[in-house]
Amino acid sequence: MSMLEHVKLMAGYNEWMNTRLYEAASALPETEIFADKGAFFGSLYGTLNHIRLGDVIWLKRFATLAAYPALDEVRAMPAPDGFDQRSGDFGELRALRARLDAIIRQWAGEISEADLGLVLRYRSVNGMQFAREFGASLMHFFNHQTHHRGQATTLLSQAGIDMGPTDLVVLVPNAA
Repeated sequence: MSMLEHVKLMAGYNEWMNTRLYEAASALPETEIFADKGAFFGSLYGTLNHIRLGDVIWLKRFATLAAYPALDEVRAMPAPDGFDQRSGDFGELRALRARLDAIIRQWAGEISEADLGLVLRYRSVNGMQFAREFGASLMHFFNHQTHHRGQATTLLSQAGIDMGPTDLVVLVPNAA
C-alpha cells in the first residue's frame, strides 16, 4: 500500500469511527455527555471537542502548504486559540464533525506523492515555530484523532455502551 493509499484509508477510518462514536454517544442524555468524568478533557463532550479543535488547527496549517480546494471551507473558519474552546451543544458538535470528516475525505484525494515530502512551516497555538515534513505531520494528525477516540470509547464503555470493533484493521482490504 502506498503512503497516499494509506492516507485515504486513514481518512475513511476517521470518518467511520467518528460516525460510530457520535452515534453511540447520542444514546446518552446530554447531561451525561457533558458530565465531568475526570478524563483528560473532563467529559465525553470535552474529548470530542478537543479532537475537533485539533483537526481545525492542523487542517488550517495544512491549507498553507498547497491550494487544496477541499480545505477552502477550513481556511474560512476562525482559528481556534487553544485546545479547549467549546463549540455549542452536542448536536452542533456532531454536525461540525460530520462536515470536517467529509472535508478530510475529499482532501485526502487531493494530496500528491510530491506533497508528502514538503516542509510544513507553522506556529503552535502558543507561538512556537516549527518546520516538519508534511507526510509525518499528516500521520500525527490521524494518530491524534485515534488516540483521543480511544479515550472517548473508554468513557462510553464506562457509561455502559459497547462500541464493538474499533481497530483500523477492520477496514484494511483483505489481500486474499
